[in-house]
Amino acid sequence: MSNNKNQNKMKKQMKKTIFYTALAVIAASSIFTSCESKEKKVEDAKEDVQDAKQELKKAQRELNTEYPTFKTDAETKIADNEKRIAELREKLNKPGKAPFDDLRKKRIDELEEKHAALRSRLYGYEKERSDWETFKREFNHDMEGIGNAFKDLGKDNTK
Repeated sequence: MSNNKNQNKMKKQMKKTIFYTALAVIAASSIFTSCESKEKKVEDAKEDVQDAKQELKKAQRELNTEYPTFKTDAETKIADNEKRIAELREKLNKPGKAPFDDLRKKRIDELEEKHAALRSRLYGYEKERSDWETFKREFNHDMEGIGNAFKDLGKDNTK
């Protein structure tokens, strides 16, 4: 019987050893896999940052090649608008018949203010460097709006 007791003890001891060994293997593998996934996450994050930096550099290169041309074209349009404003002011100040009424004078003043704000935005973009495509689209839209307003202002709608 003592032999049976010893065998039972050994079986229990072996079961405990196998259990603890299995537990240690499971714990080690879970730690290993979790470390591996953290390392993978860090690596993926580094790749994402690298991709973002490359996209930023590409956008800056595009901006550096596109902005000077855009700025030159915009400055030309602004100069043309300044000439139109000067011509309209000259017509306003001619003695004799007054070709423009008070409403038109007010609209010329408003256009002049919008024109000044547009010029400020053009030169301010160099400092802020926001989204290029959005800036370009909005600037062109506003510039076109001012151009159309000049055309409408020059028409004589009175019959």
